[in-house]
Amino acid sequence: MGRIEPEAFGVCLEPYGGFAWKNKLFEQMWDAIRSMKQEGVLQVATFVSVFGSYCSAGRFNEAIMTFDVMEKYGVTPNVVAVNSLLSAICREDNQTLVALEFFERIKTKIAPDADSFAILLEGWEKEGNVAKAKNTFGEMVIRVGWSPQNMSAYDAFLTTLVCGSQVDEAIKFLQVMKGKNCLPGLKFFSNALDILIKQNDSAHAVLLWDIMVGSGLVPNLIMYNAIIGLLCNNNDTDNALRYLDEMVWYGAFPDSLAYNMIFHGLVNNKKVREAGKFFFEMIKNEWPPTHSNCAAAITMFFDGDDPEMAIEIWDYMVKNRVLPLEESANVLLIGLSNMGRLKELRRFAEYMLDRRINIDESTMTKLKHVFYKEGRSARDSYDSLSRKWRSS
Repeated sequence: MGRIEPEAFGVCLEPYGGFAWKNKLFEQMWDAIRSMKQEGVLQVATFVSVFGSYCSAGRFNEAIMTFDVMEKYGVTPNVVAVNSLLSAICREDNQTLVALEFFERIKTKIAPDADSFAILLEGWEKEGNVAKAKNTFGEMVIRVGWSPQNMSAYDAFLTTLVCGSQVDEAIKFLQVMKGKNCLPGLKFFSNALDILIKQNDSAHAVLLWDIMVGSGLVPNLIMYNAIIGLLCNNNDTDNALRYLDEMVWYGAFPDSLAYNMIFHGLVNNKKVREAGKFFFEMIKNEWPPTHSNCAAAITMFFDGDDPEMAIEIWDYMVKNRVLPLEESANVLLIGLSNMGRLKELRRFAEYMLDRRINIDESTMTKLKHVFYKEGRSARDSYDSLSRKWRSS
């Protein structure tokens, strides 16, 4: 047999690995390895491929056995081989405990590095095992210390804590990491924010956010919109407004979504004065409310004894074609009806009918009740509106 270069053997072995995984023909793979030994071209990468083949087939004991016989084939196992086997095992579902058992046995012979711990921590993250993650992280700090280069391990550990609803613990570790100049990057904070949004945990989201921004990390528009949405859903419009104000300082200019979430939050919480002021800020910055937010705001302003602001919003919608108008038109008429403002009620109803803006039957019934209470002249006004409504 002619001499085969190591690179060629690496290529040759891959089909054996895939074939073995599918058909359990591992003997052919070992025949290739024995041939490679005779040619003197075996290397760590060869065994890495074998680890992957065995683990993909769920044969973890044989993958570990392969590691144990490396020296018999003239290849000295090193930390790269250890990490490759750990990674191959942890890639499979719910096998991090198998990886840990191998790690515990081998760490006295081959010193683990930061990557060894990162692989295990990523496994615990995938499985959601907070207790094991804490043990592994504690050993990591003792063995390899703190370093900004270990960010993937820190990300995995902190994410495990956040997913496990141990955000207070995560925040304590973040404070320690900040002191060690090992604070995670934007990726962790973005992922943690997503988790807290799913958990509807605005209080911890604010704590994490302030640590992030206070450490010099610059959140993007997507992250700002995410936390503003979370805060508004939890009725914390004060913090939502604070984040809106600080966005421009970080180059994340507010968009329609940011403004409309806050406006919706203010309306939802019946903050009449704040919502009115914010409406004018929105239109000044050319980010008007959506038609649904306008309708909700008109109702809220009538309920909050500020009909002028309700009419202001309707006028803005008409002038700037914030479509569709139907929902807002009906709540405007109902609001005016409740206040007994018949003159304006008739004027707006006629305007809507002239422009074929649909008025609901239930709204017309409400108008009839109000007009008919006020005497013959008012009844005639309603009847005129009713005829026009029926013919529209």
